[in-house]
Amino acid sequence: MLSLLKISQFAIVENLELEFSRGFSVITGETGAGKSILMDALGLCLGDRADGGVVRSGAERADVSALFIVGHLPAAMSWLISRELDEGEECTLRRTFTRDGRSRAYINGRPATLGDLRDIGELLIDIHSQHEHQTLLRKDSHRHMLDSYANLAALAKETAAQFRHWQTASDKLKQAENAGAAQSARLEIVEHLLKELDQLGLSAGEYESIEQRHDTLAHVGSLQQDGELALTLMTEGDGDTAARLLQRAIKTLESHTHRAPALGSAVELLQGALIQLEEASPGLRHFLDDLDASPGELEQLEQRLSHCHQLARKHRVTPHELVHVAAQLHEECQSLREAQDLAQLAQDAREAEQAFMQNASALRQQRQTAAVAFCDEIQAFLHGLGLGNARLELTLTALAKPNLHGLDDIEFLFSANPGQPLRPLAKVASGGELSRLSLAIQVVHARHSPVPVMVFDEVDVGIGGGIAEVVGRLLRALGEHAQVFSITHQPQVAARGHQHLRVEKRVSDGNTHSTVVALSHEQRIEEIARMSGGITITDETRRHAATMLEA
Repeated sequence: MLSLLKISQFAIVENLELEFSRGFSVITGETGAGKSILMDALGLCLGDRADGGVVRSGAERADVSALFIVGHLPAAMSWLISRELDEGEECTLRRTFTRDGRSRAYINGRPATLGDLRDIGELLIDIHSQHEHQTLLRKDSHRHMLDSYANLAALAKETAAQFRHWQTASDKLKQAENAGAAQSARLEIVEHLLKELDQLGLSAGEYESIEQRHDTLAHVGSLQQDGELALTLMTEGDGDTAARLLQRAIKTLESHTHRAPALGSAVELLQGALIQLEEASPGLRHFLDDLDASPGELEQLEQRLSHCHQLARKHRVTPHELVHVAAQLHEECQSLREAQDLAQLAQDAREAEQAFMQNASALRQQRQTAAVAFCDEIQAFLHGLGLGNARLELTLTALAKPNLHGLDDIEFLFSANPGQPLRPLAKVASGGELSRLSLAIQVVHARHSPVPVMVFDEVDVGIGGGIAEVVGRLLRALGEHAQVFSITHQPQVAARGHQHLRVEKRVSDGNTHSTVVALSHEQRIEEIARMSGGITITDETRRHAATMLEA
Protein backbone atom coordinates (compact mmCIF):
# COMPACT_ATOMS: atom_id res chain seq x y z
CA MET A 1 0.00 0.00 0.00
CA LEU A 2 0.97 3.66 -0.40
CA SER A 3 1.84 4.77 3.12
CA LEU A 4 3.38 8.22 2.73
CA LEU A 5 3.75 10.97 0.10
CA LYS A 6 6.22 13.79 0.77
CA ILE A 7 6.40 16.91 -1.41
CA SER A 8 8.89 19.75 -0.97
CA GLN A 9 9.18 22.96 -3.04
CA PHE A 10 7.11 21.47 -5.87
CA ALA A 11 4.84 23.72 -7.98
CA ILE A 12 2.83 25.72 -5.38
CA VAL A 13 3.48 23.22 -2.56
CA GLU A 14 6.12 24.34 -0.09
CA ASN A 15 6.24 21.35 2.24
CA LEU A 16 3.63 18.61 2.49
CA GLU A 17 3.65 15.21 4.16
CA LEU A 18 0.60 12.96 3.68
CA GLU A 19 -0.03 9.68 5.46
CA PHE A 20 -2.57 7.35 3.88
CA SER A 21 -4.67 4.56 5.31
CA ARG A 22 -6.11 1.42 3.75
CA GLY A 23 -9.47 1.34 2.03
CA PHE A 24 -11.06 4.03 -0.15
CA SER A 25 -9.67 7.58 0.14
CA VAL A 26 -11.31 10.53 -1.61
CA ILE A 27 -9.51 13.75 -2.48
CA THR A 28 -11.62 16.87 -3.09
CA GLY A 29 -11.14 20.62 -3.36
CA GLU A 30 -11.99 23.67 -5.41
CA THR A 31 -10.95 23.75 -9.05
CA GLY A 32 -7.37 25.05 -9.19
CA ALA A 33 -6.64 24.21 -5.55
CA GLY A 34 -3.85 21.82 -6.57
CA LYS A 35 -5.39 18.34 -6.70
CA SER A 36 -3.55 17.63 -9.92
CA ILE A 37 -0.26 18.50 -8.17
CA LEU A 38 -0.64 15.41 -5.99
CA MET A 39 -1.03 13.24 -9.09
CA ASP A 40 1.89 14.97 -10.82
CA ALA A 41 4.14 14.42 -7.79
CA LEU A 42 3.12 10.76 -7.56
CA GLY A 43 3.65 10.36 -11.30
CA LEU A 44 7.20 11.72 -11.00
CA CYS A 45 7.95 9.16 -8.28
CA LEU A 46 6.79 6.54 -10.79
CA GLY A 47 9.15 7.70 -13.56
CA ASP A 48 7.28 10.48 -15.40
CA ARG A 49 9.48 13.08 -17.06
CA ALA A 50 9.67 16.71 -15.94
CA ASP A 51 11.95 19.75 -16.17
CA GLY A 52 13.14 22.53 -13.88
CA GLY A 53 9.78 24.27 -14.21
CA VAL A 54 8.34 22.01 -11.48
CA VAL A 55 10.52 23.73 -8.86
CA ARG A 56 8.56 26.17 -6.69
CA SER A 57 9.21 29.84 -7.38
CA GLY A 58 12.03 31.09 -5.17
CA ALA A 59 13.41 27.61 -4.46
CA GLU A 60 16.44 25.91 -6.01
CA ARG A 61 15.35 22.28 -5.74
CA ALA A 62 12.14 20.22 -5.57
CA ASP A 63 11.93 16.86 -3.84
CA VAL A 64 9.11 14.30 -4.02
CA SER A 65 9.01 10.80 -2.53
CA ALA A 66 6.47 8.00 -2.06
CA LEU A 67 6.75 5.26 0.55
CA PHE A 68 5.12 1.90 -0.22
CA ILE A 69 4.72 -1.15 2.04
CA VAL A 70 5.71 -4.10 -0.16
CA GLY A 71 6.33 -7.02 2.20
CA HIS A 72 3.11 -8.73 1.05
CA LEU A 73 3.91 -8.28 -2.68
CA PRO A 74 6.09 -11.19 -3.93
CA ALA A 75 6.62 -9.73 -7.41
CA ALA A 76 7.78 -6.36 -6.07
CA MET A 77 10.01 -7.96 -3.42
CA SER A 78 11.57 -10.26 -6.01
CA TRP A 79 12.25 -7.27 -8.31
CA LEU A 80 13.94 -5.34 -5.50
CA ILE A 81 15.98 -8.30 -4.21
CA SER A 82 17.23 -9.22 -7.70
CA ARG A 83 18.68 -5.69 -8.02
CA GLU A 84 19.91 -5.51 -4.41
CA LEU A 85 17.53 -2.60 -3.72
CA ASP A 86 15.46 -4.25 -1.00
CA GLU A 87 15.08 -2.50 2.35
CA GLY A 88 12.90 -4.75 4.51
CA GLU A 89 9.18 -4.37 3.83
CA GLU A 90 9.42 -0.77 2.63
CA CYS A 91 10.12 0.72 -0.78
CA THR A 92 10.73 4.47 -1.17
CA LEU A 93 10.67 5.99 -4.65
CA ARG A 94 12.18 9.48 -4.78
CA ARG A 95 12.91 12.20 -7.35
CA THR A 96 14.79 15.47 -7.01
CA PHE A 97 14.81 18.35 -9.51
CA THR A 98 16.97 21.45 -9.77
CA ARG A 99 15.96 24.68 -11.42
CA ASP A 100 18.47 24.12 -14.25
CA GLY A 101 16.59 20.98 -15.28
CA ARG A 102 18.72 18.26 -13.69
CA SER A 103 16.88 15.33 -12.16
CA ARG A 104 17.90 12.39 -9.98
CA ALA A 105 15.99 9.23 -9.12
CA TYR A 106 16.37 6.92 -6.12
CA ILE A 107 14.94 3.59 -4.95
CA ASN A 108 15.41 3.03 -1.22
CA GLY A 109 18.07 5.72 -1.18
CA ARG A 110 20.15 4.23 -4.01
CA PRO A 111 20.51 5.89 -7.45
CA ALA A 112 18.14 4.49 -10.09
CA THR A 113 16.99 5.18 -13.64
CA LEU A 114 13.56 6.39 -14.72
CA GLY A 115 13.11 2.97 -16.32
CA ASP A 116 13.69 1.36 -12.92
CA LEU A 117 11.04 3.63 -11.34
CA ARG A 118 8.56 2.74 -14.07
CA ASP A 119 9.26 -1.00 -13.78
CA ILE A 120 8.74 -1.17 -10.00
CA GLY A 121 5.88 1.34 -10.23
CA GLU A 122 3.91 -0.99 -12.50
CA LEU A 123 3.99 -3.57 -9.69
CA LEU A 124 2.82 -1.10 -7.05
CA ILE A 125 0.16 1.23 -8.43
CA ASP A 126 -2.37 1.70 -11.27
CA ILE A 127 -3.39 5.26 -12.21
CA HIS A 128 -6.63 5.65 -14.15
CA SER A 129 -6.96 9.04 -15.82
CA GLN A 130 -10.07 11.08 -16.60
CA HIS A 131 -8.92 11.06 -20.22
CA GLU A 132 -8.78 7.27 -20.57
CA HIS A 133 -12.15 7.18 -22.32
CA GLN A 134 -10.39 8.74 -25.31
CA THR A 135 -8.23 5.64 -25.67
CA LEU A 136 -11.41 3.63 -26.31
CA LEU A 137 -11.53 5.28 -29.73
CA ARG A 138 -8.21 3.64 -30.62
CA LYS A 139 -8.73 0.06 -31.67
CA ASP A 140 -5.26 -1.09 -30.60
CA SER A 141 -6.14 -0.20 -26.99
CA HIS A 142 -8.95 -2.80 -27.04
CA ARG A 143 -6.42 -5.61 -27.42
CA HIS A 144 -4.31 -4.25 -24.53
CA MET A 145 -7.40 -4.04 -22.30
CA LEU A 146 -8.38 -7.63 -23.04
CA ASP A 147 -4.86 -9.00 -22.49
CA SER A 148 -4.54 -7.06 -19.24
CA TYR A 149 -7.92 -8.31 -18.01
CA ALA A 150 -7.10 -11.95 -18.85
CA ASN A 151 -3.46 -11.75 -17.68
CA LEU A 152 -2.26 -12.61 -21.18
CA ALA A 153 0.49 -9.99 -21.48
CA ALA A 154 3.30 -12.55 -21.09
CA LEU A 155 1.80 -14.92 -23.69
CA ALA A 156 1.21 -12.00 -26.07
CA LYS A 157 4.82 -10.87 -25.65
CA GLU A 158 6.14 -14.38 -26.34
CA THR A 159 3.88 -14.65 -29.41
CA ALA A 160 5.22 -11.34 -30.74
CA ALA A 161 8.81 -12.56 -30.27
CA GLN A 162 8.04 -15.78 -32.15
CA PHE A 163 6.44 -13.80 -34.98
CA ARG A 164 9.62 -11.73 -35.34
CA HIS A 165 11.72 -14.92 -35.32
CA TRP A 166 9.51 -16.37 -38.05
CA GLN A 167 9.83 -13.22 -40.16
CA THR A 168 13.61 -13.21 -39.73
CA ALA A 169 13.85 -16.85 -40.83
CA SER A 170 11.58 -16.17 -43.83
CA ASP A 171 13.65 -13.13 -44.83
CA LYS A 172 16.85 -15.20 -44.72
CA LEU A 173 15.28 -17.79 -46.99
CA LYS A 174 14.08 -15.15 -49.48
CA GLN A 175 17.45 -13.41 -49.50
CA ALA A 176 19.23 -16.71 -50.11
CA GLU A 177 16.87 -17.55 -52.96
CA ASN A 178 17.21 -14.11 -54.56
CA ALA A 179 20.96 -13.77 -54.08
CA GLY A 180 22.00 -17.33 -54.83
CA ALA A 181 24.34 -16.54 -57.75
CA ALA A 182 26.02 -13.59 -56.03
CA GLN A 183 26.49 -15.58 -52.85
CA SER A 184 28.00 -18.50 -54.75
CA ALA A 185 30.51 -16.18 -56.42
CA ARG A 186 31.42 -14.56 -53.12
CA LEU A 187 31.75 -17.96 -51.44
CA GLU A 188 34.21 -19.05 -54.13
CA ILE A 189 36.34 -15.95 -53.53
CA VAL A 190 36.24 -16.32 -49.75
CA GLU A 191 37.20 -20.00 -49.96
CA HIS A 192 40.18 -19.11 -52.19
CA LEU A 193 41.35 -16.41 -49.78
CA LEU A 194 40.94 -18.77 -46.85
CA LYS A 195 42.94 -21.47 -48.62
CA GLU A 196 45.89 -19.05 -48.96
CA LEU A 197 45.71 -18.05 -45.29
CA ASP A 198 45.27 -21.63 -44.14
CA GLN A 199 48.35 -22.64 -46.14
CA LEU A 200 50.28 -19.86 -44.42
CA GLY A 201 49.01 -21.25 -41.09
CA LEU A 202 49.93 -18.17 -39.11
CA SER A 203 48.94 -18.42 -35.44
CA ALA A 204 48.31 -15.62 -32.97
CA GLY A 205 51.59 -13.94 -31.97
CA GLU A 206 53.63 -16.05 -34.40
CA TYR A 207 54.52 -13.19 -36.79
CA GLU A 208 56.14 -11.20 -33.98
CA SER A 209 58.18 -14.30 -32.97
CA ILE A 210 59.33 -14.91 -36.54
CA GLU A 211 60.32 -11.27 -36.95
CA GLN A 212 62.32 -11.36 -33.71
CA ARG A 213 64.12 -14.64 -34.62
CA HIS A 214 64.95 -13.30 -38.08
CA ASP A 215 66.48 -10.16 -36.61
CA THR A 216 68.59 -12.28 -34.25
CA LEU A 217 69.93 -14.57 -36.97
CA ALA A 218 70.58 -11.66 -39.35
CA HIS A 219 73.03 -10.21 -36.79
CA VAL A 220 74.47 -13.47 -35.43
CA GLY A 221 78.08 -12.45 -36.19
CA SER A 222 78.02 -9.22 -34.23
CA LEU A 223 76.02 -10.86 -31.42
CA GLN A 224 78.64 -13.65 -31.13
CA GLN A 225 81.59 -11.24 -31.22
CA ASP A 226 80.15 -8.77 -28.73
CA GLY A 227 78.88 -11.55 -26.47
CA GLU A 228 82.34 -13.19 -26.23
CA LEU A 229 83.92 -9.78 -25.51
CA ALA A 230 81.39 -9.15 -22.75
CA LEU A 231 82.12 -12.55 -21.18
CA THR A 232 85.87 -11.84 -21.31
CA LEU A 233 85.36 -8.53 -19.54
CA MET A 234 82.94 -10.02 -17.00
CA THR A 235 84.47 -13.32 -15.85
CA GLU A 236 86.34 -15.33 -18.49
CA GLY A 237 89.33 -13.09 -19.30
CA ASP A 238 92.92 -13.80 -18.19
CA GLY A 239 93.47 -10.30 -16.89
CA ASP A 240 91.55 -8.04 -14.59
CA THR A 241 87.95 -9.07 -15.25
CA ALA A 242 85.04 -7.23 -13.67
CA ALA A 243 84.57 -10.11 -11.25
CA ARG A 244 88.21 -10.04 -10.09
CA LEU A 245 88.16 -6.26 -9.71
CA LEU A 246 84.98 -6.44 -7.61
CA GLN A 247 86.53 -9.16 -5.43
CA ARG A 248 89.63 -7.03 -4.90
CA ALA A 249 87.54 -3.97 -4.00
CA ILE A 250 85.48 -5.98 -1.52
CA LYS A 251 88.55 -7.46 0.12
CA THR A 252 90.23 -4.05 0.38
CA LEU A 253 87.23 -2.41 2.05
CA GLU A 254 86.40 -5.35 4.35
CA SER A 255 89.67 -4.81 6.20
CA HIS A 256 88.46 -1.38 7.29
CA THR A 257 84.83 -2.03 8.17
CA HIS A 258 85.63 -2.54 11.86
CA ARG A 259 87.23 0.93 11.91
CA ALA A 260 84.48 2.62 9.79
CA PRO A 261 81.15 0.78 10.10
CA ALA A 262 79.66 3.06 7.42
CA LEU A 263 81.72 1.13 4.84
CA GLY A 264 79.57 -1.95 5.52
CA SER A 265 76.74 -0.79 3.25
CA ALA A 266 79.18 -0.17 0.38
CA VAL A 267 80.64 -3.65 0.84
CA GLU A 268 77.12 -5.19 0.79
CA LEU A 269 76.30 -3.40 -2.48
CA LEU A 270 79.56 -4.57 -4.07
CA GLN A 271 78.89 -8.15 -2.92
CA GLY A 272 75.41 -7.95 -4.51
CA ALA A 273 76.91 -6.67 -7.76
CA LEU A 274 79.39 -9.56 -7.75
CA ILE A 275 76.58 -12.09 -7.25
CA GLN A 276 74.59 -10.61 -10.14
CA LEU A 277 77.65 -10.58 -12.36
CA GLU A 278 78.38 -14.24 -11.61
CA GLU A 279 74.74 -15.15 -12.30
CA ALA A 280 74.67 -13.22 -15.62
CA SER A 281 77.78 -14.90 -16.98
CA PRO A 282 76.37 -18.49 -17.32
CA GLY A 283 73.20 -17.14 -18.91
CA LEU A 284 75.18 -15.21 -21.49
CA ARG A 285 77.39 -18.27 -22.21
CA HIS A 286 74.29 -20.42 -22.70
CA PHE A 287 72.86 -17.84 -25.15
CA LEU A 288 76.06 -17.76 -27.20
CA ASP A 289 76.32 -21.55 -27.30
CA ASP A 290 72.79 -21.82 -28.70
CA LEU A 291 73.12 -18.89 -31.08
CA ASP A 292 74.20 -20.84 -34.11
CA ALA A 293 71.33 -21.25 -36.61
CA SER A 294 70.53 -24.53 -38.22
CA PRO A 295 71.40 -24.68 -41.91
CA GLY A 296 68.87 -22.79 -44.04
CA GLU A 297 66.88 -21.41 -41.02
CA LEU A 298 67.48 -17.76 -41.91
CA GLU A 299 66.42 -18.38 -45.52
CA GLN A 300 63.23 -20.15 -44.34
CA LEU A 301 62.40 -17.28 -42.04
CA GLU A 302 62.91 -14.75 -44.82
CA GLN A 303 60.60 -16.73 -47.12
CA ARG A 304 57.89 -16.93 -44.43
CA LEU A 305 58.14 -13.21 -43.68
CA SER A 306 57.93 -12.46 -47.40
CA HIS A 307 54.79 -14.63 -47.67
CA CYS A 308 53.24 -12.79 -44.70
CA HIS A 309 53.97 -9.37 -46.24
CA GLN A 310 52.59 -10.49 -49.60
CA LEU A 311 49.23 -11.58 -48.10
CA ALA A 312 49.12 -8.51 -45.84
CA ARG A 313 49.40 -6.24 -48.92
CA LYS A 314 46.68 -8.26 -50.63
CA HIS A 315 44.27 -7.80 -47.72
CA ARG A 316 45.49 -4.24 -47.01
CA VAL A 317 46.39 -4.94 -43.40
CA THR A 318 49.57 -5.22 -41.35
CA PRO A 319 51.10 -8.73 -41.19
CA HIS A 320 50.16 -9.30 -37.54
CA GLU A 321 46.47 -8.61 -38.45
CA LEU A 322 46.33 -11.61 -40.82
CA VAL A 323 45.13 -13.90 -38.01
CA HIS A 324 42.14 -11.60 -37.44
CA VAL A 325 41.43 -11.49 -41.20
CA ALA A 326 41.40 -15.30 -41.32
CA ALA A 327 38.91 -15.46 -38.44
CA GLN A 328 36.59 -12.99 -40.22
CA LEU A 329 36.77 -14.93 -43.46
CA HIS A 330 36.01 -18.20 -41.67
CA GLU A 331 32.90 -16.58 -40.16
CA GLU A 332 31.79 -15.17 -43.51
CA CYS A 333 32.41 -18.51 -45.18
CA GLN A 334 30.24 -20.27 -42.60
CA SER A 335 27.41 -17.75 -43.11
CA LEU A 336 27.61 -18.08 -46.88
CA ARG A 337 27.56 -21.87 -46.70
CA GLU A 338 24.53 -21.73 -44.42
CA ALA A 339 22.84 -19.33 -46.84
CA GLN A 340 23.54 -21.77 -49.65
CA ASP A 341 21.72 -24.48 -47.69
CA LEU A 342 18.20 -23.58 -48.89
CA ALA A 343 16.73 -26.79 -47.53
CA GLN A 344 17.90 -25.96 -43.99
CA LEU A 345 16.71 -22.35 -44.30
CA ALA A 346 13.31 -23.52 -45.47
CA GLN A 347 13.08 -25.95 -42.56
CA ASP A 348 14.04 -23.17 -40.10
CA ALA A 349 11.30 -20.95 -41.52
CA ARG A 350 8.71 -23.75 -41.28
CA GLU A 351 9.64 -24.55 -37.68
CA ALA A 352 9.48 -20.86 -36.73
CA GLU A 353 6.06 -20.54 -38.36
CA GLN A 354 4.77 -23.65 -36.57
CA ALA A 355 5.98 -22.36 -33.19
CA PHE A 356 4.30 -19.00 -33.79
CA MET A 357 1.04 -20.55 -34.96
CA GLN A 358 0.92 -22.84 -31.93
CA ASN A 359 1.34 -19.93 -29.54
CA ALA A 360 -0.93 -17.61 -31.53
CA SER A 361 -3.70 -20.25 -31.59
CA ALA A 362 -3.46 -20.66 -27.81
CA LEU A 363 -3.56 -16.88 -27.44
CA ARG A 364 -6.63 -16.68 -29.71
CA GLN A 365 -8.48 -19.33 -27.73
CA GLN A 366 -7.79 -17.67 -24.38
CA ARG A 367 -8.73 -14.26 -25.77
CA GLN A 368 -12.02 -15.57 -27.13
CA THR A 369 -12.95 -17.05 -23.76
CA ALA A 370 -11.87 -13.97 -21.85
CA ALA A 371 -13.63 -11.56 -24.23
CA VAL A 372 -17.04 -13.00 -23.31
CA ALA A 373 -16.36 -12.82 -19.56
CA PHE A 374 -14.88 -9.32 -19.90
CA CYS A 375 -17.94 -7.96 -21.71
CA ASP A 376 -20.32 -9.71 -19.30
CA GLU A 377 -18.66 -8.00 -16.34
CA ILE A 378 -18.65 -4.62 -18.06
CA GLN A 379 -22.31 -5.07 -19.07
CA ALA A 380 -23.25 -5.64 -15.42
CA PHE A 381 -21.69 -2.32 -14.43
CA LEU A 382 -23.23 -0.48 -17.40
CA HIS A 383 -26.69 -1.26 -16.05
CA GLY A 384 -25.90 0.59 -12.82
CA LEU A 385 -24.35 3.46 -14.78
CA GLY A 386 -27.58 4.20 -16.65
CA LEU A 387 -26.79 2.17 -19.76
CA GLY A 388 -29.00 -0.80 -19.00
CA ASN A 389 -30.14 -1.13 -22.62
CA ALA A 390 -26.64 -0.91 -24.05
CA ARG A 391 -24.94 -3.90 -25.64
CA LEU A 392 -21.20 -4.44 -25.82
CA GLU A 393 -19.20 -7.08 -27.62
CA LEU A 394 -15.49 -7.61 -28.03
CA THR A 395 -15.09 -9.17 -31.47
CA LEU A 396 -12.13 -11.18 -32.73
CA THR A 397 -11.96 -11.13 -36.53
CA ALA A 398 -9.40 -13.30 -38.31
CA LEU A 399 -6.69 -11.26 -40.04
CA ALA A 400 -5.87 -11.83 -43.69
CA LYS A 401 -2.25 -12.25 -42.59
CA PRO A 402 -0.99 -12.91 -39.05
CA ASN A 403 0.99 -10.16 -37.35
CA LEU A 404 3.05 -9.86 -34.19
CA HIS A 405 -0.16 -9.35 -32.16
CA GLY A 406 -1.59 -12.70 -33.19
CA LEU A 407 -4.21 -13.99 -35.62
CA ASP A 408 -7.13 -11.62 -34.96
CA ASP A 409 -8.22 -8.03 -35.20
CA ILE A 410 -9.78 -7.13 -31.82
CA GLU A 411 -12.40 -4.39 -31.43
CA PHE A 412 -15.19 -3.29 -29.10
CA LEU A 413 -18.61 -2.98 -30.79
CA PHE A 414 -21.35 -1.01 -29.06
CA SER A 415 -25.03 -0.28 -29.29
CA ALA A 416 -26.59 2.22 -26.86
CA ASN A 417 -30.25 1.50 -27.68
CA PRO A 418 -32.37 -1.56 -28.52
CA GLY A 419 -32.86 -2.18 -32.21
CA GLN A 420 -29.59 -0.49 -33.18
CA PRO A 421 -26.85 -2.67 -34.65
CA LEU A 422 -23.49 -3.11 -32.96
CA ARG A 423 -20.98 -0.72 -34.46
CA PRO A 424 -17.46 0.56 -33.64
CA LEU A 425 -17.36 2.87 -30.62
CA ALA A 426 -16.09 5.88 -32.54
CA LYS A 427 -19.18 5.79 -34.77
CA VAL A 428 -22.00 5.31 -32.26
CA ALA A 429 -20.99 6.27 -28.70
CA SER A 430 -21.50 9.80 -27.37
CA GLY A 431 -19.03 11.50 -25.04
CA GLY A 432 -21.13 10.70 -21.96
CA GLU A 433 -21.52 7.08 -23.01
CA LEU A 434 -17.78 6.75 -23.61
CA SER A 435 -17.04 8.19 -20.17
CA ARG A 436 -19.33 5.71 -18.43
CA LEU A 437 -18.13 2.81 -20.56
CA SER A 438 -14.52 3.74 -19.78
CA LEU A 439 -15.34 3.89 -16.06
CA ALA A 440 -16.95 0.44 -16.17
CA ILE A 441 -13.91 -1.00 -17.97
CA GLN A 442 -11.52 0.58 -15.46
CA VAL A 443 -13.49 -0.81 -12.50
CA VAL A 444 -13.55 -4.30 -14.03
CA HIS A 445 -9.83 -4.08 -14.80
CA ALA A 446 -9.10 -2.91 -11.26
CA ARG A 447 -11.02 -5.85 -9.76
CA HIS A 448 -8.73 -8.29 -11.58
CA SER A 449 -5.47 -6.34 -11.19
CA PRO A 450 -2.79 -7.75 -8.86
CA VAL A 451 -1.57 -4.18 -8.25
CA PRO A 452 -2.47 -3.20 -4.66
CA VAL A 453 -2.94 0.57 -5.14
CA MET A 454 -5.39 2.18 -7.58
CA VAL A 455 -5.83 5.87 -8.30
CA PHE A 456 -8.89 7.19 -10.17
CA ASP A 457 -8.16 10.74 -11.29
CA GLU A 458 -11.55 12.43 -11.91
CA VAL A 459 -12.85 9.44 -13.85
CA ASP A 460 -16.39 10.43 -12.80
CA VAL A 461 -16.38 13.63 -14.86
CA GLY A 462 -19.62 14.04 -16.79
CA ILE A 463 -21.83 11.96 -14.48
CA GLY A 464 -23.99 12.86 -11.50
CA GLY A 465 -27.05 11.99 -9.46
CA GLY A 466 -27.80 8.31 -8.98
CA ILE A 467 -25.04 7.27 -11.36
CA ALA A 468 -22.46 9.10 -9.27
CA GLU A 469 -23.78 7.24 -6.23
CA VAL A 470 -23.29 3.93 -8.04
CA VAL A 471 -19.72 4.95 -8.88
CA GLY A 472 -19.11 5.75 -5.22
CA ARG A 473 -20.38 2.33 -4.19
CA LEU A 474 -18.17 0.63 -6.80
CA LEU A 475 -15.03 2.43 -5.66
CA ARG A 476 -15.76 1.75 -1.99
CA ALA A 477 -16.27 -1.93 -2.81
CA LEU A 478 -12.85 -1.94 -4.52
CA GLY A 479 -11.44 -0.34 -1.38
CA GLU A 480 -12.45 -3.39 0.64
CA HIS A 481 -9.67 -5.48 -0.94
CA ALA A 482 -7.24 -2.83 -2.28
CA GLN A 483 -6.12 0.70 -1.50
CA VAL A 484 -8.15 3.04 -3.71
CA PHE A 485 -7.83 6.80 -4.23
CA SER A 486 -10.31 8.96 -6.12
CA ILE A 487 -9.94 12.62 -7.01
CA THR A 488 -13.54 13.69 -7.45
CA HIS A 489 -15.97 16.61 -7.73
CA GLN A 490 -18.98 14.39 -7.04
CA PRO A 491 -20.40 14.57 -3.48
CA GLN A 492 -21.99 11.14 -3.91
CA VAL A 493 -18.51 9.67 -4.51
CA ALA A 494 -16.85 11.72 -1.77
CA ALA A 495 -19.40 10.54 0.79
CA ARG A 496 -18.35 6.90 0.22
CA GLY A 497 -14.70 7.31 1.20
CA HIS A 498 -13.16 5.70 4.26
CA GLN A 499 -10.79 8.68 4.39
CA HIS A 500 -11.46 12.19 3.07
CA LEU A 501 -8.65 14.61 2.13
CA ARG A 502 -9.30 18.19 1.00
CA VAL A 503 -6.82 20.20 -1.07
CA GLU A 504 -6.75 23.88 -0.16
CA LYS A 505 -5.01 26.84 -1.77
CA ARG A 506 -4.03 29.81 0.39
CA VAL A 507 -2.26 33.11 -0.21
CA SER A 508 0.04 34.58 2.44
CA ASP A 509 2.72 37.26 2.17
CA GLY A 510 2.04 37.47 -1.55
CA ASN A 511 2.82 33.76 -2.11
CA THR A 512 0.41 30.98 -3.08
CA HIS A 513 0.48 27.78 -1.05
CA SER A 514 -1.33 24.49 -1.60
CA THR A 515 -1.91 22.12 1.31
CA VAL A 516 -3.94 19.00 2.11
CA VAL A 517 -6.13 18.49 5.18
CA ALA A 518 -7.55 15.20 6.52
CA LEU A 519 -11.19 15.98 7.35
CA SER A 520 -13.09 15.06 10.51
CA HIS A 521 -16.70 13.91 10.32
CA GLU A 522 -18.01 17.48 10.82
CA GLN A 523 -15.59 18.87 8.27
CA ARG A 524 -16.70 16.22 5.78
CA ILE A 525 -20.30 17.37 6.18
CA GLU A 526 -19.23 20.93 5.34
CA GLU A 527 -17.15 19.81 2.34
CA ILE A 528 -19.85 17.55 0.90
CA ALA A 529 -22.40 20.32 1.46
CA ARG A 530 -20.13 22.68 -0.47
CA MET A 531 -19.80 20.18 -3.30
CA SER A 532 -23.60 19.71 -3.36
CA GLY A 533 -24.86 23.24 -2.78
CA GLY A 534 -22.36 25.52 -4.42
CA ILE A 535 -21.38 28.91 -2.95
CA THR A 536 -24.20 29.23 -0.40
CA ILE A 537 -24.30 26.39 2.11
CA THR A 538 -27.65 26.05 3.89
CA ASP A 539 -28.83 23.91 6.76
CA GLU A 540 -30.71 21.83 4.22
CA THR A 541 -27.56 21.08 2.20
CA ARG A 542 -25.76 20.19 5.46
CA ARG A 543 -28.54 17.81 6.43
CA HIS A 544 -28.38 16.25 2.95
CA ALA A 545 -24.60 15.89 3.26
CA ALA A 546 -24.95 14.25 6.67
CA THR A 547 -27.54 11.86 5.25
CA MET A 548 -25.16 10.85 2.45
CA LEU A 549 -22.40 10.17 4.97
CA GLU A 550 -24.70 8.13 7.20
CA ALA A 551 -25.69 6.04 4.19
